[in-house]
Amino acid sequence: MPDHEVPVLIVGGSLVGLTTAMLLGHHGVRSLTVEHHHGTSIYPRAAQMSQRTMEILRTVGLEQPARQKSEEQFVQDGAVMAVETLAGKELAWYVPNLNEGIRDVSPTVRVFLTQLLLEPLLMTRAEELGAELRFATDLISFEEDSSGITAIIRNRQSGQTSAVRARYLVAADGAHSRIRERLTIRMLGRGELSKSVTIYFRSDVGPLLRGRNLSVIYVYNSALTGFFRIEKPFNSGFLAVNSVGPPDRAVTDVWTGLTDMRCHELIRASLGVDDVPITIENVMKWQATAHTAERFDHGRIFLAGDAAHLMPPNGGFGGNTGVQDAHNLAWKLALTLKGKAGSGLVSTYDAERRPIGALTVEQAYSRYVTRWAPYLAAAGMQPIEDDLDIDLGYRYRSAAVILDGADDGRLLEATRQTKGRPGTRAPHLVLKRNRAEISTLDLYGGRFVLLSAPGDTEWTAAARDAAHHADLELDIHQILEPGFAEAYGIGPNGAVLVRPDGIVAWRAQDALSASVSVIAQVFGQVLCRAPK
Repeated sequence: MPDHEVPVLIVGGSLVGLTTAMLLGHHGVRSLTVEHHHGTSIYPRAAQMSQRTMEILRTVGLEQPARQKSEEQFVQDGAVMAVETLAGKELAWYVPNLNEGIRDVSPTVRVFLTQLLLEPLLMTRAEELGAELRFATDLISFEEDSSGITAIIRNRQSGQTSAVRARYLVAADGAHSRIRERLTIRMLGRGELSKSVTIYFRSDVGPLLRGRNLSVIYVYNSALTGFFRIEKPFNSGFLAVNSVGPPDRAVTDVWTGLTDMRCHELIRASLGVDDVPITIENVMKWQATAHTAERFDHGRIFLAGDAAHLMPPNGGFGGNTGVQDAHNLAWKLALTLKGKAGSGLVSTYDAERRPIGALTVEQAYSRYVTRWAPYLAAAGMQPIEDDLDIDLGYRYRSAAVILDGADDGRLLEATRQTKGRPGTRAPHLVLKRNRAEISTLDLYGGRFVLLSAPGDTEWTAAARDAAHHADLELDIHQILEPGFAEAYGIGPNGAVLVRPDGIVAWRAQDALSASVSVIAQVFGQVLCRAPK
C-alpha cells in the first residue's frame, strides 16, 4: 500500500510546478509537489512577466501582490535597448517602453519580477488552496499503469523514502528532466547554441544609467555579447554573457577559463568604466538551446515548462510559456478527476500546447539570431512575430475547441483581430458592474462561462437547462455593453462559450439553432464525453 495517495503528483517546485499546484488548488484538486532544492528560488531568474501570465495571476488574486513586488525590484515601464557599454554609445532601442501600445488589450500590464520574489507568492497561495509542498525531496523512481502512477520519493535530509500513488503526474522538473529522459521522449530543434553564464554582482551603477529607465540592456562590443538587468536601487543586478570576443569571431563557449577575475573583466567591459567597485555574488552556467519535446504527454504523465520546451532568453518567453502550460493543463485534470470530462480531455493538452510551444521556441531563436548571433541567419529562421501576438494571439486546435468558418491553420493572429474565434483567448472588454469597472476576463478562470449578446433569450435558457442535465457548473452572463457582439464576432442574438482557461470553446452567430440539445452536444464535444 502507498504511504500517500493524491490526485496529482508534481515533480519540480519552481515557477511552473508551483503554478500547476496553485491552479489545481484553484480548481479544487489536491496535489503533492516534490522539489529537490530546500526552498523556492534563490536566484533572480525569469524576470519578465507577460500580460497573459499576469492575467493568470489575476484569476487567483495575485496580480496586485505581484505588481507590488515588481515595484520593489524594478522601475516600471522600462525600455529594452542595446549599447556598446552602459557608460558608452547607445546602439538601438528595441522597446522604448515595456507597455507601450498594449494597455487596451488587457486589464493587466507587463512587469519585471524575478522568481526570487514571485515563487514565495505562488507557494503561499498554493498552500492556501490545499496543495502540499515537500522541498528537499527527490523523485527516486516511478511506474505508470493504466490507472495511475506509483512513485518513490526520498527526503534528502532524513533519507526516508515513501511511496506515493497518484492518478496523474506532471513533470515540471526542468531542462534536464529525468522523467522525460526515462520516458525516452526526444527533444527536437536547433541544438546547443552557446555555453553561457549569468554573473550576479553588486556595484553602484546608478550614475551610469544617466536617468534612463532601462529594463533590459543588451551589450555588444569587441569583448562580449550579453545583457544586463539592474535592480533598484541600482546597486545590484546580473550580466548574462552569451559569447566572448568580437561579434564576427564570437566564441560561444563562455565556460572555459571562467574565473572570478574573468567575471570582473566581463562586467567592466560591459559597464565601460574601470573605477567602480564590483562584488561577484554568484555565477550560473547555462546552455542556450532551442528545443521542443516531440510530445508533451505519455499516458498519465505530462511535461510542462522547461521539461517540455527550452528556448533562449531573448523575448522573455520561457517562464511565461511554462505558466501557460500549467494554465492549460490544470482545469483539464480537474474536470477529468471530478468525472465531469472524458479521458480524452487531458490528451488535448499535447494537441494545444505543443504547437504553441514549438512556435514560441522558434520565435525566441529568431530573436537570438537577430540580436546575438547573426552568423546563424544563413541556416534559416522564422520571421519575427509581434511580442503581443505571441503572448495573446495564439490559437488552439483540438477536440476541446469547436471551430467555425474556414480555418487557415495559422497558430498566431493579430491580437486585436481574434474577435472571439474558437481556440483563441477571449477578448478583453471593459464592463460596468455595481458602479465599478471590470474586464470580461474577470468572468473567467473557475468554470465554463456562457456569454450572450444583448438581444439573446434563447441561448441563456438552453444553456442553463443543458448544464443542469450535464451536471456541469456553468456561469451565464448576458453582456449589455455596446461593442460586445463585435468584439466576440457574433450577431445581436449570438452566444459564446468560454473555457475555464479563458479560451473560446464555441460560439453561435445567432439564435436560430438555440436548443438544449445543441448546447448538450457542445458540452459533450468540448469535454470529450462519450455520447450517451
